[in-house]
Amino acid sequence: MNLAFRSLIALAVGLVPAAALVPVSAVAQDKGYAALEKLPDWGGVWQPDWSGLFGPNAPKGPTLTPAAKKTVDDFNAGKERGENLQSRAANCIPSGMPQIMRQPYPIEFIYSPDRVTLLHETYSQVRRIYTDGRPLPEDPDPAFNGWSVGHWEGDTLVVDTIGLNPQTTLMEGLHPTENTRIKERFHLTEPDLMTVDTEITDPALFVGTYNLKTNYIRKRDWQIREYVCEENNRDAADDQGRPSMDISK
Repeated sequence: MNLAFRSLIALAVGLVPAAALVPVSAVAQDKGYAALEKLPDWGGVWQPDWSGLFGPNAPKGPTLTPAAKKTVDDFNAGKERGENLQSRAANCIPSGMPQIMRQPYPIEFIYSPDRVTLLHETYSQVRRIYTDGRPLPEDPDPAFNGWSVGHWEGDTLVVDTIGLNPQTTLMEGLHPTENTRIKERFHLTEPDLMTVDTEITDPALFVGTYNLKTNYIRKRDWQIREYVCEENNRDAADDQGRPSMDISK
């Protein structure tokens, strides 16, 4: 019988007063929540500025290593053959990092002691950013959103992410390696405008740093909606990225 269950029994039969059953961990947790009052107000829902995601204001691509350039060139050649027309997203595979931060769907921040949690409308995904001082894992299992640790520099949240699932894409046709590293800086540039500066490094893929910038606009009266990609999905792709369904029906 575990301690929590024995405590409930003792409380039920009146053997100990309720005040005596408050665990030490709960006291520590209360102190952790008090510290959250000092963090910047990021309440509400944040909608990406679409003008920075698409069209002429979209960021320029990175400088690729020769090997990475060949990979992208081969990918684009596949498009000309009718392949690679759709990504794994057509089969409801989550976008993963860093693309999840550049989807045209809103996000929400949840503060808790030693952690910032990002809720994404995209695929109903969650990112957990640990701010308890832990190091990045030495040998992480690959994950779609990677493994993230962060720290606060004033009102700026600085986040490092590694351990990306190779099924994700850093840009069209290019997948991360075990040495891909992402650094983000979240900060308010206006009361209702957040800027996320992103640096992606990988010596096998990029010459220097692949830099991205995304702006988010606060919508205080919005709510995150449910997103179930599999529901009525008529846009699937085969293993060569070709439409596998007749979407005209």
